[in-house]
Amino acid sequence: MRPPRTAAPHRRTFALRPSRTPSARLRRTGYLFTLPGLAFLALFLAYPLLYNAWTSVHDVGLSGLLGGATRFNGLANYRATVSDPDFWHAARLSVVFTVGSLLFQFTIGFALALLFARPFPLNGLLRSLLLVAWLLPPVVSGTLFRWMLDGESGAYNALLRAIGPDTLARDWLIDPGTSLAGVVFANVWVGVPFNMLLLLVGLHTIDPELHEAAAIDGAGAWQRFRWITLPLIRPVSVTVLLLGLVYTFKVFDLIFVMTGGGPVDATTVLSLYVYEVFFRFFRFGEGAAAGLLLLVVPLLAGIGYVRRLRREEREESAV
Repeated sequence: MRPPRTAAPHRRTFALRPSRTPSARLRRTGYLFTLPGLAFLALFLAYPLLYNAWTSVHDVGLSGLLGGATRFNGLANYRATVSDPDFWHAARLSVVFTVGSLLFQFTIGFALALLFARPFPLNGLLRSLLLVAWLLPPVVSGTLFRWMLDGESGAYNALLRAIGPDTLARDWLIDPGTSLAGVVFANVWVGVPFNMLLLLVGLHTIDPELHEAAAIDGAGAWQRFRWITLPLIRPVSVTVLLLGLVYTFKVFDLIFVMTGGGPVDATTVLSLYVYEVFFRFFRFGEGAAAGLLLLVVPLLAGIGYVRRLRREEREESAV
């Protein structure tokens, strides 16, 4: 009598190993390549955020920040922050600063993109010169506009006195009624090239045959802009506005260099409010809570931006 054959399953296992081992090796290699990126995110993003969240629920003084005793106080820092009138004053200024900057940045950037979308002499040179404003560090831009808006030696007041309406000449950054307009003016100058560049790329993706066909059918320039350009540029416009919102809502360095938050808190937006609570009043717990609250608007805008990108990818794959 012959013994039962039991070696067949083992042979089947050996036959599968050569095809599975390379894929497993590729997966392990992929994980190894992601380790530097994960380590960078953990060290420079996750750890500061988690430490800030820990600080926001503790009573942390200067000694506690240096390793001394701290006390858990729950949501007391958040309650103290939202009950502070200065916090809501800074929030209102942040909204005005962001809306004003985005409105003028997008409008002027769109107008310039429409201009540079058409060929004309020195198009490339002028476009490159406009990008200089975006390439300059915010500290340099802030110093430049601080001089331009100076009451005595500023170029802007000199221009007003030269062309006539010298009654408008004033010390723009010292007057509480005009200081916020001054920093918005500077931030518009910084952000216009970014808006113009992205919108110009979006305009170049529109098929010119659409405009030609509409012109043959008798559509005027405004009708072609209203019914062809605006609908097709809308996805790029939303992306530009979302990115502009993320950047503008947390602007710190430009305003700090120009006004330092003054005069009399007329330009103390949320980012400067957090700085003052941290480094002027040493209320680290409240400063950490305000910092996390400051992240709410950019975080929501970032989530909206990512969701929009995914929806566009699904629509493109469906086509």
